[in-house]
Amino acid sequence: MYAGSAGDVSDFFWSGSSDKDGAARNYMRYLATLFRLAGVKGGHAHRFRDTFAVELLLADVPLERVSMLLGHSSVKITEKHYAPWVLARQEQLEADVMKTWGRDSLVLASTKGTPEVHEKREAVN
Repeated sequence: MYAGSAGDVSDFFWSGSSDKDGAARNYMRYLATLFRLAGVKGGHAHRFRDTFAVELLLADVPLERVSMLLGHSSVKITEKHYAPWVLARQEQLEADVMKTWGRDSLVLASTKGTPEVHEKREAVN
């Protein structure tokens, strides 16, 4: 299929009559053409995989299940690439920051830190 030709919808699906690797190469070539025509720089099929993973994590699907769906051999691989989008992690980090911001700003300004820390040591300056 060439850019600008109508093509057949069957061009985008594996019929089973060819080897899977050949079908995958064709699919990648078709996607590259679509990205180029759409003006998407750096477009590649992995973007769909990334979007899939991120959307699952933002929907609070556990990291372990996302790892299985992506076919990773270890959840550590999934965690390395997608940890920032784990919804529970985001919520916990936000709660931690809000807890810190909730402290009395006058106390923080006068002690250069939290009262708990300064009770345990002498002031340096």
